[in-house]
Amino acid sequence: MRIAFLNQKGGVGKTTLAVHTAAGFAGRGQKVLLIDADPQHSAIDWTAARDASELPSLFTSVAMPAATIHKEIERLAQQFDVVVIDGPPRVTDLARSAIMASDLVLIPVQPSPYDVWASAEVVSLVKEAAIYKPALKYAFTINRKVVNTSIGRDVTDALREFEDVPVLPVSIGQRVAFAESAGGGRTVMETAPGSAAAREIDALLDAIQEFGA
Repeated sequence: MRIAFLNQKGGVGKTTLAVHTAAGFAGRGQKVLLIDADPQHSAIDWTAARDASELPSLFTSVAMPAATIHKEIERLAQQFDVVVIDGPPRVTDLARSAIMASDLVLIPVQPSPYDVWASAEVVSLVKEAAIYKPALKYAFTINRKVVNTSIGRDVTDALREFEDVPVLPVSIGQRVAFAESAGGGRTVMETAPGSAAAREIDALLDAIQEFGA
């Protein structure tokens, strides 16, 4: 399975989801490749922090902020069960390449009207790619949701304006555990096993497997 996390709006937690998805599938016994297609190299920075902490590698990481991912994906992916792509923060040829390299595109969105409005361009890009790649699947995934707030509850309704784009049935909360784990190149499964954050990531993996099957 090849999964891309993509949204043109910064600050939606795209890299956090990509890293935790890669680590989560690795923890389930899958051989995982994480492609960092973001010119800011946030996922590679996370890997460097992990190396500096002298922690064992969870998955293979490569930096590839170039619009050739779709051309090289077969060569890159042949040794791996799962490929996770941390996409760029803008709609560019690089974003198109990441989409065309994927089986499943997940669009992280925070429960904010600004995030919903900003999703329109990336949704259009994914739908355009689906014309040439009919088997491509795509969905929203709600991230950084503040529990027990009206805006947290309303985001799913707001996303219904994109009628034909499903929403994964799992929301990831706005939790300190994610920020605390990132500094040392760790995941919440390591720093807070059994926590709400770890359970949400586990549920996200289940949803990805079910939706992407």
